[in-house]
Amino acid sequence: MDERGKYLRRLKRLRGSARRWSVLGGGLTAATIVLVPYSGLGVADAVWAAGAGASVVLARWRWRDYRELDAQPTPEPSLSGPRLAKALERTEVGRTVLNEVRRQKNRYVLRGSVIADAWDRLERASATMTGLAGRLSGAGETAALEAATAERWLRDLGQRVASVERAIPLGQPDRRAALEQSHAALAEQFTEGVTAFEELVAAAAGYVAEDGQPMTDTRHPAYFGLVEATERLRGIAEGLAELRDQTARFASTPPRQPTEPSDLTPGRSRQLG
Repeated sequence: MDERGKYLRRLKRLRGSARRWSVLGGGLTAATIVLVPYSGLGVADAVWAAGAGASVVLARWRWRDYRELDAQPTPEPSLSGPRLAKALERTEVGRTVLNEVRRQKNRYVLRGSVIADAWDRLERASATMTGLAGRLSGAGETAALEAATAERWLRDLGQRVASVERAIPLGQPDRRAALEQSHAALAEQFTEGVTAFEELVAAAAGYVAEDGQPMTDTRHPAYFGLVEATERLRGIAEGLAELRDQTARFASTPPRQPTEPSDLTPGRSRQLG
């Protein structure tokens, strides 16, 4: 359980305890107040009074502890919490965030290690393989499964190398040499494994590249669709531009003035007369 869950659980327990002692103290105090005037202060009444006083004191202590704990800031939710992790894994963005947090956590453990550079190479190769995995078909699917198995083995081996490396200074001087030899052998095995994993990723990239090439020299039908759509849009744009120019020329032409009487021909004038 994360710190936030522990805090909330403890706060709930203190509140419940304070309520129980408050109820018990109030009941014993009321019983003492009612029974003492009838029979005097005897042994039984002393027990009632002592129980009532102790309950009241304990209730006050519990309420004080509860208020002090409630005044503290509530811890932020941790990504390691199972409920929050399950909620984040339901979305693509949440899974990306969790993977990044786990990657940073593992990288932090390997800080200063001799395999830190090889671990970074493994991270880059793993990210590349993740992008290629969805495009591997046929024999490529088998290679993707083998790559996933190899990656899990390499990550476990890298964590083991880092653990052994941190334990070297703690060993006895006479046994430290043997531990260093074992660590060197594990580190060499990890580095060679990372190199082999990178070669597998490169081969997968070559497979994806060749699988995307057409069997003949003709281009993909989608290419011709793009060319056709481009030409169609270009023709529409040119037609709209020509229509706009014609509309602008028509609007700029001055209107024709009416004909004056003096401009009429003599014959036309006689007809009008």
